[in-house]
Amino acid sequence: MNEHLKAMPRLEEVLEDLRQLEPIFHRPESGAGPADGERITEPGFWEIGASGQRYSRDDVLEVLRQRVAHPPHESLAADDFACHPLSPSLYLLSYRLRQDERITRRTTLWRRTVEGWKAVYHQGTPVAHP
Repeated sequence: MNEHLKAMPRLEEVLEDLRQLEPIFHRPESGAGPADGERITEPGFWEIGASGQRYSRDDVLEVLRQRVAHPPHESLAADDFACHPLSPSLYLLSYRLRQDERITRRTTLWRRTVEGWKAVYHQGTPVAHP
């Protein structure tokens, strides 16, 4: 583990909390349904997908509705997590996601609120050569 994380126990706790929420939108336990998507995203949430296209919160919630109706059969594995504080309540979480043969680097901005963690922004970037 990164020495910087070892020196900051509070950051390790944040990292563990956020690891439980990722990969965002891909697993039922991490908010894969539309109701959970609404609960864990801020109203102004937006995403840049691995395609480079920008998606609004409504776009993402519609994709979640479609996934509930037609669940994908894919193998998911997330690793290489890192957490960086940007302010006392805002954190950048990055990780690698393997979806079958596809590998992407993912970044989510998370805000700690009185209602729990809320995603502000998410981006996926394909890895050309693993």
